[in-house]
Amino acid sequence: MKEDIRNFVRRKYAGAIQQKQGCCSSTAGGCCSGGEFSCDPITAGLYQPEEIAGLPEDLIASSFGCGNPTLLADLQPGEVVLDLGSGAGLDVLLSARRVGPTGKVYGLDMTDEMLATARANQQRAGVDNVEFLKGYIEDIPLPDNSVDVIISNCVINLSADKDRVLAEAYRVLKPGGRLAVSDIVLTRPLPLQVQQDLLAWAGCVAGALLQEEYREKMVRAGFKDISIQITRTYDFTDPAAASILPNLSEAERRDLNGAVASAFIRGYK
Repeated sequence: MKEDIRNFVRRKYAGAIQQKQGCCSSTAGGCCSGGEFSCDPITAGLYQPEEIAGLPEDLIASSFGCGNPTLLADLQPGEVVLDLGSGAGLDVLLSARRVGPTGKVYGLDMTDEMLATARANQQRAGVDNVEFLKGYIEDIPLPDNSVDVIISNCVINLSADKDRVLAEAYRVLKPGGRLAVSDIVLTRPLPLQVQQDLLAWAGCVAGALLQEEYREKMVRAGFKDISIQITRTYDFTDPAAASILPNLSEAERRDLNGAVASAFIRGYK
């Protein structure tokens, strides 16, 4: 089942980036920057215009996030940053600006199409302190104690082995390092039908954890001073949100209202 989920997610996001389709949705979006084209409620309005000024419009339109971890992480000049599931590279390039030329940002992704797009975006942006790596977030290809900050944007929920993801994140962080991610969490359990729906997995819903489950897994991985702050709760009766769960009826989607939320999640090694 874990490999089925991974392969399905890989195919969905490979197809999405090739079509420049927006973030955590099964339909075209390109909505993470807000404004009149903000159709997907998970991705809309995450970045302020001044943050993304000067970046290619197609890069902004192909973000797949549910938050803005580059602000959450309070990045400082000279820090080494790792973005888990870096996609087309928006958060990596924004982080590179914040850590400056003395810092370094790694982007990790399993999808060849995403990596090719990200590297092209890096070249267009003229950013040197960035390196994109191919690999799984459950098996990070970096040494122990090598990273100051780990960020991620609506990706950990997509993994079928979150304990391994968090253990790997803890391993590569330096002592005193921090995890600062945006992710989807649940306020109550999802129906079994939704949990088993692969489209709902790829849509960042079915794989989400209850808040306390997330906290417990972080504790088991070794993290301290954990905080989970809900930033948005979603209405799945919205026509755009309905595209995330196309296999559910309107009544079934209505029952999910309030159960799915974006959150800022922090923890320290």
